[in-house]
Amino acid sequence: MKHTIENEFLSITIDDLGAELCSIFDKTKDREVLWSADPAYWKRHAPILFPQVGKNYGGHFLYQGTQYQTSQHGFARDSVFTIVEQTASSVTHRLAASEETLKKYPFAFVLTVTHILEERNITVKWQVENKGEQTMYFCIGAHPAFHVPILPGTRQSDYILRFQRDELNYLLLDSASGTAIPEPFYPLALENRECRIAEDMFARDALIFDHQIEWAQIALPDGTPYVSMSCPGFPNFGIWAAPGAPFVCLEPWDGRCDNVGFAGEISEKPGILSLNAEQTYDKSYVMTIH
Repeated sequence: MKHTIENEFLSITIDDLGAELCSIFDKTKDREVLWSADPAYWKRHAPILFPQVGKNYGGHFLYQGTQYQTSQHGFARDSVFTIVEQTASSVTHRLAASEETLKKYPFAFVLTVTHILEERNITVKWQVENKGEQTMYFCIGAHPAFHVPILPGTRQSDYILRFQRDELNYLLLDSASGTAIPEPFYPLALENRECRIAEDMFARDALIFDHQIEWAQIALPDGTPYVSMSCPGFPNFGIWAAPGAPFVCLEPWDGRCDNVGFAGEISEKPGILSLNAEQTYDKSYVMTIH
C-alpha cells in the first residue's frame, strides 16, 4: 500500500514495500522529480539500504566465525514495513527482526523510518534499535534517484553538480566483486565548487566519497538549483547513474561497501556502526526541491 501527503508545494508518496519514497511531485512546476523506476534502467526510486550499504566482499559477512550470505544493499528495501502513523505532514514505517531475517542477519533490530514534508523540504529520519543482548553491527544509507534531465530539450550533460568544497576525491568500485578499491583516489574536476555531469562520469559505476560531502546539489543547465541534499554527519556519499539512464542519484551513507579483499569479522570492518544492547541510533537527511 502507498501513502501520500502533500502541501501547497509538493506531494510525496511512500510505499509500504521498503518504506520507499516513490514520488516527489512538484505541484508548482507540474513535474515529477523522483525517478520513475523504469526497469529498463533501474527498477527503484529511493530505496533504504540496510543492514548493509553496497556489497560485502565475497557476498557474505563474518560474525563470530559464522558466514552470513548477503545481497547488495541489504534486505530492508525488499521488505514490507508496517505503517505506524500518518499525519498531515508525516508518514512513519517500522520493520522488526523476524525468524527470516535472523537467518541472514543475526541481530534483533527495529528500524523505524519517518518521512516528513515541510514546505519544499523532505526530511527522512531513521531510528535503529538493538533489541538483542549482544552488540549489533550495521550500515545504513539512502539511494534517491532524481530525473536528470528534467527539462524538455535538455541533456543530462547540461546539468550541474554543486558542492561546498573546493576539492573532492573519489574511489571506484572493483567490477568483479562490486566492492571499493581503496586506492588510488581520483580527483573530481571542480570549478567554483561545481562540475557538469559528464557523459562518461559513471562509466565505471558509482563515485564513492569518504568524509567529504555533507551537502550536494543538482542544478539546471542555467545554474538554477533543482535538488539539494543536506546530510550533516554522514561519513560516506555516493553519486551514481546507470549508464545512459536519465537520472542521477545523490546517496548519503553511514557506512559503505567493503574494500576489496576484506575478510575480517563484521566488527572489524572500517566504518561499521555498532549498537550495544538496548541502544538506539538516530540519523536524518533533508532533500530540498527548488
